[in-house]
Amino acid sequence: MKVNKNSILSLGAHTSIAGGIYHAISNGEQIAADVVQIFSKNQRQWKGRAYASEELETFFHLRRESGIEPVVIHGSYLINLASPEESTRNKSIAAFADELRRAAQLQIPYLLTHPGSHLGAGESAGVQQVAVSLRAAWEIAAVSGVTILLETTAGQGTNLGSDFAHLRDIIAHSGMPLGICIDTCHIFAAGYDLRTEDDWAATREEFEQIIGLSRLKLFHLNDSQHPLNSRRDRHARIGQGEIGAAGFAAILNDPQVNRLPMILEVPGGIEGYREDLVLLRKLAGL
Repeated sequence: MKVNKNSILSLGAHTSIAGGIYHAISNGEQIAADVVQIFSKNQRQWKGRAYASEELETFFHLRRESGIEPVVIHGSYLINLASPEESTRNKSIAAFADELRRAAQLQIPYLLTHPGSHLGAGESAGVQQVAVSLRAAWEIAAVSGVTILLETTAGQGTNLGSDFAHLRDIIAHSGMPLGICIDTCHIFAAGYDLRTEDDWAATREEFEQIIGLSRLKLFHLNDSQHPLNSRRDRHARIGQGEIGAAGFAAILNDPQVNRLPMILEVPGGIEGYREDLVLLRKLAGL
């Protein structure tokens, strides 16, 4: 049964691939998702197993039958493309090239990654290193049809991506057609307010001025357990955190962005996702 709704919204969640890559699609159907995000392999390991032919066949069949599109890959958390340490950086480049190949094999249009952590080398050096590493991974992978998305971050430690200018500069140094994923919890923790329609409009305008809305391809919709500018990345259920339901309603009803895929990464498992997707659709007036 196709679950894609006859609306402008494309809402979904990060779903598990445990037992086979195709389970992400059936898990998405359980929560009436329009779109799903997955890990392409065990994200706690540098290398993953090859996909079996039967696994791929089932994956593509379920995608066609369900209408769940697009599928998005979130890169492994082990990857640090900004690392000043050569061994870690080289492993990260190789792992990211593998993620790119997997995305191409699965016919998935978006591969998402955190920019990485400069680990004391400084923001400028870190930004330039991310750009060089992305270019290197792209050249190693030698694929087409995949767009790399940089995810905004909360600003913990030496992580890059909490300032829109970091992402702008990575794009500029890389010379690549990179896109952006806004994580609402992350940017709120980094100091970009979202709690009201006016707050969201101001943040959207700042993004437009620094990066450009044409680069924005995806949202992670997550409430925040901690206050504005806390620099703490702790997700909460929609409307149960510091951002609140009004902030999500502002995004969902904004015609400048509400045709983009929007992914939940909230606590609560399948039931949490199902309930929050119902809430998001209500906030959008559906």
